[in-house]
Amino acid sequence: MIFLAGATGAIGQVLSRILVAEGHKVYGTTRSLEKTPILKELGVEPVVVDVYEAQKLKDILAEIKPEIVIHQLTDLPYALDADKMSEALVSNARLRSEGTKNLVEAAVNAGCKRIIAQSISFVYDDGPVPHVEEDALLPLSHPVYGETAEGVRILEKQVIESGVEGIVLRYGLLYGPKTGFDAPIAPASVHVEAAARAAAVLVKGGAPGIYNVAEADESLSCEKAIKAFEWNPSWREVK
Repeated sequence: MIFLAGATGAIGQVLSRILVAEGHKVYGTTRSLEKTPILKELGVEPVVVDVYEAQKLKDILAEIKPEIVIHQLTDLPYALDADKMSEALVSNARLRSEGTKNLVEAAVNAGCKRIIAQSISFVYDDGPVPHVEEDALLPLSHPVYGETAEGVRILEKQVIESGVEGIVLRYGLLYGPKTGFDAPIAPASVHVEAAARAAAVLVKGGAPGIYNVAEADESLSCEKAIKAFEWNPSWREVK
C-alpha cells in the first residue's frame, strides 16, 4: 500500500503509472476535486486533501495505513515562469518545511515503514566539484536561494530523522513531459521519467539516506546512487 502525495504533478503522474503497473495499490493526493478524474484514469485511488490540513491528513493516513509514503509535493509554476518564481520560492520553501512536517508526522503516526521524498541537487554551496551528498548547501543568507536551501535542509532532516526508513532524492532540474522543458535546461538536469523511476525502484528496497539523482556532470556526483540502487539517468517509463 502506497500513499503518494503530489500524485497529479509531473513526476507524480508518471510514478503513479509505474507503481500501478507493478501491482501496487496507490492512494494519490490532489488539492482539487476537479483533478480526481486524472487519478482515477491512472488507476490511483484519489485523496482530496491539502498537506496543510494536518489533522485531516493524519486521519486519512491512519485509516489507509500505507507501508510507504512518497512525497512528491511542490508549489512551482509551470516551466518555472520567471514572473511567478519570486513568490513561488517562498511558498515552495514553506511546503518543504511545514508541509513535510505534517506529512511525516501523519506517516509515522499511521505506522508507515518507509518515506521517500523529493529534494533538489542544485543548491549546493560553493566548493570543490563534483558535489557529493555530504557537501554543504547554500546558507540562509544567500540573497536569492537562501530560503530555498533552508527549506531543503528542513525537509531532509525531517525525513531522515523521522524514525522510519527515510530516503531523500536530490533531483536535478526536471525536463520532459508536463515540465515545460523538452531538453535539459542546466547542468545536472534529470528527465522526469527517470526521476519517477528512481522513486519506484526505492519502493522495493535500498538503503535509507540522501542521494543525488541527476544526469551527472562535472558539477555533481551521482556515484552514491549508482552504487546503492544502480541509478541510471537513461531510465524511462515502460509503456
